[in-house]
Amino acid sequence: MSAPIEVLVVDDQPLFREGLRMLLERHDDLVVAGEASNGREALERVRAAPPDVVLMDVQMPGLDGVEATRTLREEHPDVRVIILTTFDDDEYVFEGLRAGASGYLLKDVSSDDLARAVRTAAAGESFLQPSVAAKVVGEFARLSSDGSRRIVANAQLAEPLTDRELEILVHLAADRSNREIAGRVFLSEGTVKNHVTRILAKLGAGDRAEAGTRARDLGLV
Repeated sequence: MSAPIEVLVVDDQPLFREGLRMLLERHDDLVVAGEASNGREALERVRAAPPDVVLMDVQMPGLDGVEATRTLREEHPDVRVIILTTFDDDEYVFEGLRAGASGYLLKDVSSDDLARAVRTAAAGESFLQPSVAAKVVGEFARLSSDGSRRIVANAQLAEPLTDRELEILVHLAADRSNREIAGRVFLSEGTVKNHVTRILAKLGAGDRAEAGTRARDLGLV
């Protein structure tokens, strides 16, 4: 008989963590190896004893679930993360998946589906609730269409933007600071500043606000 799948439960509500423990341990092949009340504590526990799967809430004090997931996946790529939250907002869904989560479930998920998601993630596959999967499919369709337009628009510039510059331009147009962008694209703040300078020059923009406006007008973001 194979060893049970070890799960770390991360949520800032003690009663919810207790409920999850009870639901998971109804299944002989699942065991709750530990609990954490926020993202920072979760990282500490994973560093001390990596589980197979982490059930991660999104909104928690200190370090939220998305940032914790991103760091966890960088440090422990073999540990799978499932976002388990009350939020099905598009931004939470896509930020969680971009951070490296293997699944995204709402807290009204059934016990059987929760267990199935944990087993699926432990096997190295992804699991999404139907409502979340529909959002992802729709986003891929939109990105496919937008991506084609972006390629054409970029090619029309006198000096096209590089892939990295296009990535940073999206954040710049969202009015994020160099520090915020650096944290999202895993570059130093100084490197981001250099990229922004080149982006402004290529777009013929005098400042960040003008660059964002020009990028939207051209269809680059």
